[in-house]
Amino acid sequence: MTEENYKYRTSPLFLRNQFKGGGKHKIPVVPRFQPQEGDFDDLLLIGFDKIRLEDQRHLGRMVHFFLYDYKFERVWKNPDTDLEKLRRYRAVLTPDFSMYLEMAPVLQLYNTFRNRWCGAYFASKGMRVIPTVSWGDESTFDFCFDGIEKGSAVAVSTYMVSAHGNHSDQKEFFMKGYNEMLRRIEPEKIICYNEPFPEMAGDLVFVDYERSSWRHLNDEPPLGDAAVQFSAAPQPENGELIFKTGYVVCDRELNQKGEGSAYGGDWKPAKPEDERFLGRPGEIKVTCTLRGERYETKIGDDGRAIAERHHTDHNRSHTGHTNPHDHNIDWDRGVPHPGKPINYPDGNIPEFKCFKEAMKTMSEPIILKDDNHGRFVSISDFKWCMHYGGEVQFLYNGKGYGIVHDPDGIAIYEARKPETEKICKDADEVLEYLIDGVRLRDIITEVWVIERTI
Repeated sequence: MTEENYKYRTSPLFLRNQFKGGGKHKIPVVPRFQPQEGDFDDLLLIGFDKIRLEDQRHLGRMVHFFLYDYKFERVWKNPDTDLEKLRRYRAVLTPDFSMYLEMAPVLQLYNTFRNRWCGAYFASKGMRVIPTVSWGDESTFDFCFDGIEKGSAVAVSTYMVSAHGNHSDQKEFFMKGYNEMLRRIEPEKIICYNEPFPEMAGDLVFVDYERSSWRHLNDEPPLGDAAVQFSAAPQPENGELIFKTGYVVCDRELNQKGEGSAYGGDWKPAKPEDERFLGRPGEIKVTCTLRGERYETKIGDDGRAIAERHHTDHNRSHTGHTNPHDHNIDWDRGVPHPGKPINYPDGNIPEFKCFKEAMKTMSEPIILKDDNHGRFVSISDFKWCMHYGGEVQFLYNGKGYGIVHDPDGIAIYEARKPETEKICKDADEVLEYLIDGVRLRDIITEVWVIERTI
């Protein structure tokens, strides 16, 4: 045997045996992520195919691999090639090698191994790494969660299993694996790339796909001389770490893939009150709430809501919230998103009408029944509602409370008691609001929701 042959056959990059393995398949273990203050606040992602050595603008992002496999195969074949680029960013998600249901089981196992091996390798080079978790059907549960330490932060994607475009809804399949992941890994944080399903439990961080997409990479100002490498390695003396704070959802780029079927739906109403956001072009849909309040929703030329009038002041007249007030509805994120309230303090209220000659009357009203259909099924469901501009009124221990968006944040208060109002910066702070000495976080799934706009 020649020396060249001997070196090749014994090379760690050939054997891939240099890391401690977990489970019967000895899948490499990715060291548990050690979060720093602000890591998950206003988190943005950047695709591996968009990272650059000269990038000075996006170093506060985490790098993701929710791309077609061919775009990142080289991190497995030649793992040293992109190290210098990767180590500059805040953290790196492990490569999301495909776990399609149609794959041969041995390929699913192989791709799980490659996912974890790359993560362990990146960590050994001083990078901060978060494991991406994917699964196939239940037969993959024997190995697809291996190599991740209990309590670690993880990343998942709902994109390929959600109903959108030509994708069918594969939520039931996804939730089986997701709940098994919760049971086995007990993750501290879960980055969800794409809108989470309301049933998803755990401490979710979901990423705004538009803000994370390539379309908005140039929106951020350059970091300039203060830019540093977000890695476990020592930082330059007197360097300034730059952190940004907030939420993360996901990127609907055409090159995204993930788990679910390899062969691969628009927003659909999930609750009776959601039906008001879709209708015939030009009509005004009417919704009557349990409190006798009235919403009028204007439908645009594409059959989607463009504006809404709320005949209520949400018990916030002391702040200038008027009855009525209006909201413009945008769909930039693929879901109906009410904008900031448009109030009429001078009483000069414009007529709320459509300009379609064919539509001269309002639709039959949607009457919301007293069945708590708008209740929050999880903390994630509440965060989703807040993220997309939802307004809520609920009862707890016989008292009414309201949550509305305010120019300065999100306001929560006890009805008709202005002194109880608190302006919060985000949904997590709202969840810390005390009601009768109990955090809203601990009772949000128990309260009786009497009004919920989204």
